[in-house]
Amino acid sequence: MSTLRRVALGTVFVLVCHQSAFAQIGAILNGIGPINRSMSGASTAAPLDTLGAFQWNPATITALPSSADFGLDLMLPHAQLASSIAPGALGGGFPPVPLSGSDKSNSGVFPLPSFGVVYQPEESSVSLGLGVMSVGGFSANFPGSLTNPILTAPPPNGLGVGPIFAQYQLMQIVPTIAVQVTDQLSIGFSPIFDLAGLSADPGFLTSPDDANGDGHATYPPLNHGRFQWGAGFQVGAFYVTESRWQFGASFKSTQSFRNFDYNSQNELGQPRTIQLGVDAPMIVSVGVGYTGFERFLIALDARYLDYRNTRPLGPAGFSPTGAVTGLGWDNVFALGTGVQYQATDDFSVRAGYSYNTNPIPNANTFFNIMTPLIIQHGVSLGASYNVTQAFKVSLAYAHYFQNSISGPFVSPAFGPLAGTNVTAKASADSLVAGATFLY
Repeated sequence: MSTLRRVALGTVFVLVCHQSAFAQIGAILNGIGPINRSMSGASTAAPLDTLGAFQWNPATITALPSSADFGLDLMLPHAQLASSIAPGALGGGFPPVPLSGSDKSNSGVFPLPSFGVVYQPEESSVSLGLGVMSVGGFSANFPGSLTNPILTAPPPNGLGVGPIFAQYQLMQIVPTIAVQVTDQLSIGFSPIFDLAGLSADPGFLTSPDDANGDGHATYPPLNHGRFQWGAGFQVGAFYVTESRWQFGASFKSTQSFRNFDYNSQNELGQPRTIQLGVDAPMIVSVGVGYTGFERFLIALDARYLDYRNTRPLGPAGFSPTGAVTGLGWDNVFALGTGVQYQATDDFSVRAGYSYNTNPIPNANTFFNIMTPLIIQHGVSLGASYNVTQAFKVSLAYAHYFQNSISGPFVSPAFGPLAGTNVTAKASADSLVAGATFLY
């Protein structure tokens, strides 16, 4: 096998440093807090708590009492990475025997706290609120391997990158104002202040280097960075009819961030400063709710997420320097539906189902080997109990069913490599607890 092809192969294997899913709609959580999560996020036209209102439609806070919600989401992602190379697939009879293996991520439980408060001034049509919420991210921790080609040691000692670690978390601070224009119509606005952190080793979204001159370029780690600020906005409308139907719509802009900065190093350990652009997608939500059945609330939300025009999720490819220029995500359409039943004055139960299109085509599996944010189906259950008239506790559980994608390795020099395959699988479980205070 030629030196060029070996170098290209080494480059191929290091394009795998993102994370496994703990979110459900790509990189965005489908629900915030125990009440909204148990409804599978369906709240654009069916406000039940402050956290769901801040996430999906600021206008709906006019329908809430003066209250504060606290939530803690314990997310457990499950990810598996498998790869194989057929005999002779790399040219020159290499490898002489088939290579294959599979490994699981050991990222553990990921805590996602959230807080929201709404204030309703007396005899005023204006409602005020503030949310501080964990709204998205992902995490993975894959071990090195002696059998799984993509996780073997980097060239010249192997064909992969060794162990891989990556983690991303997105939080939003959401001050909100909403106005009840008429008895039926409300409008709302939220400036959004974002705070996000990303760590990835190796860092395939930047250029590799061959500082030691051995002919095998490697990608530097992106670990020594800080949380970065971003900003955007959200607007919404909420309309209630006399026939018990409720309608809502919201627009959340792209969340634009300053470049992430990293104090990294090259192959010789010499300092290297790296900048990376990462944003969060534009989201459009519409929803309908119905309260015409005694003690029941039924809600349905539909969403559109513009991942394709979000850095660095656009069209997949390589720059001339070997950096990945985009992960090749498609835009996503999502549905969330939920039902609440008020069993007694103090006890309510909820159930939900969510579905979204897969943002990652099979052809781009390799570019997303460590970002299998591919979950499409989820179910949720939850309940709330009024301990007192002013204090309520809530609990929810959600399961996101396993999905998988599979495709060939892709070389910056040769494109897709025949006889190679990589498969990523992902699922997740979530346990959410919280409390609501009325004041």
